[in-house]
Amino acid sequence: MIWSVDLRRRFQGSTHSFELNMQFRSDQRRLVLFGPSGAGKSLALKMIAGLMTPSAGHVRLNDDVLFDGARGVNLSPQRRGLGYVFQHYALFPHLTVTQNIAFGLHRGLVNPRRSVRQEMVEYWLKALHLQTVANQYPEQLSGGQRQRTALARTLVTEPRALLLDEPFSALDRPLRRRLREELDELLTRLDLPLLLITHDEDDVLTMADAVIRVEAGRAGEEFDPANLSA
Repeated sequence: MIWSVDLRRRFQGSTHSFELNMQFRSDQRRLVLFGPSGAGKSLALKMIAGLMTPSAGHVRLNDDVLFDGARGVNLSPQRRGLGYVFQHYALFPHLTVTQNIAFGLHRGLVNPRRSVRQEMVEYWLKALHLQTVANQYPEQLSGGQRQRTALARTLVTEPRALLLDEPFSALDRPLRRRLREELDELLTRLDLPLLLITHDEDDVLTMADAVIRVEAGRAGEEFDPANLSA
């Protein structure tokens, strides 16, 4: 089983509360969690990545335990080996494209030097067509270039699976279409398991092997993306 997820946590605000009670299992390599904003998709992804901790439940990837509340297992994000791309990319504005990518290979808070040229960094600069902007800063990049930089920073760490949070939402429609095609080709080549969250039906139809609908903090049954409108 690739994904086995059970996430439970209650969030209490000053005026309202939200309960995440989400369970799903899937052996599909490209799984999409689909649902409206506020349904709990991003919270679930952060818990799977280890950036937030559930109150109870478990997270297993290919039968390896990443989190198990009953057994007291809670691996750090680094030890989970998952590549996480944030919705708005979270690039460091004071670092060049090369430095942003290289940051994934550095431990601690020391920024990579501008002159850094590791082999894996060079590989992803070329693979994602970023060589011409390697020395530019995020504010100088197009939306597509920023997305590719964030993806390269994740892939340079050689993750065991890729987690994407609304990866195309900040882009215009023609660019979304082109980058979906590029990512689809890249994932086919790398054969990486993918967990993607989105509220965009086009993302589902392009990227998903299977879909799970998320509403009000709960997950429905897995279904074929061809049945999305059913």
